[in-house]
Amino acid sequence: MATHALSVDDATYQEVRDQRLLGFLLFLISDVIVFSSFIYGYIYLRSTVMTWPPPGIEPAALYMAGVNSIVLFGSGATMHYAMEFFKHADKRKFVGCMIATIILGLMFLGGQAFEYFSLLHAGTTWPSSIYGAAFFTLTGLHGFHVFIGVIFLVTVLAQTLRGTYTQQRYFGLTAGALYWHFVDVIWVALFSLLYVWK
Repeated sequence: MATHALSVDDATYQEVRDQRLLGFLLFLISDVIVFSSFIYGYIYLRSTVMTWPPPGIEPAALYMAGVNSIVLFGSGATMHYAMEFFKHADKRKFVGCMIATIILGLMFLGGQAFEYFSLLHAGTTWPSSIYGAAFFTLTGLHGFHVFIGVIFLVTVLAQTLRGTYTQQRYFGLTAGALYWHFVDVIWVALFSLLYVWK
């Protein structure tokens, strides 16, 4: 009798988890649409001028964004290993990788703040040109997502330490990992568009 009840409970949990995963994936797809709209706007605006960025506007430095990219992609690796260690019940390594991911995320935000300060000091501001408006809108939107992601990861780490998740039930951690990898993938597109494409 108890075994039957447990199997029904597991089946119910599986159904709820699948529904949550579908809902979360739909949320990520909606976010892709938002970023795609802004990226399309950037490409369109860029195609309307002869020189990019416009004369007199200081562009963002590739080397600074390159270092920041390494930091963010490194956080994607530590997030991946955090999930693997959780699945193998290695709590110490899981916690270490989660903390490393959070710290790297904060370092990325710090690097972006430094980049913003440098650009603002050089006169490249949001209202200074089409370039400034497009650059700060795209990177600012992404930076906001990184900030939300850091809060997300801190929350799921705290929940894990409280025993909320088990080896069988850890949807919150899965959602956190998916969101963080989504942030990484979006940055690949933005880095290529804003820094590499000249």
